[in-house]
Amino acid sequence: MRDLIVTENITVDGVIDAAGGWFTVADGPDQSDQVEAVRAQFAACDAVVFGRKTFEEMRGYWPTVVDTDTTGVAEYLNKVHKYVPSRTMTEPGWDNSTVLSGPLADEIQALKKAPGGDIVVTGSIGVVHQLVAAGLVDEFRLFTHPVVLGRGARLFPDGTAIPELRLAETTAFRSGVVLLRYRTSKGR
Repeated sequence: MRDLIVTENITVDGVIDAAGGWFTVADGPDQSDQVEAVRAQFAACDAVVFGRKTFEEMRGYWPTVVDTDTTGVAEYLNKVHKYVPSRTMTEPGWDNSTVLSGPLADEIQALKKAPGGDIVVTGSIGVVHQLVAAGLVDEFRLFTHPVVLGRGARLFPDGTAIPELRLAETTAFRSGVVLLRYRTSKGR
């Protein structure tokens, strides 16, 4: 069975809403080690799930910067298979994309049972909250930025019940960002 991995850029106080401008795509000499870590994760992942809003933002940006992006993110996102849960979208409009129109937990369970590499969910807080509640997440990869906002959408809002987490890895980057990888008790 494939692993479902939630990968988020997150502040020290648990905010993943990037609307405040605290997060930018890692690029530059101080972030090259972080870019390499992200590229290594690409190698194990052959499917990405985005909520509809995140998908539309990504679709509007990454295909337009493929010639100027030095991180490899644009190339990867344009070729990886993307899934977008939506009851309103019929045509995704981005190569290698599939609309999931059934119940989210059923659709993700079917993806996990299909052959392939890891499945990553990034951004897409509404989808992430549903997947956590359904007990489908095997791992959390949290790129923790040295920022405290005090407001914004949180990865784990009040009242969230999650399985016991076990630390699998920590990696500190020159930028001050720290990658924390946690496996759930349901993850292998």
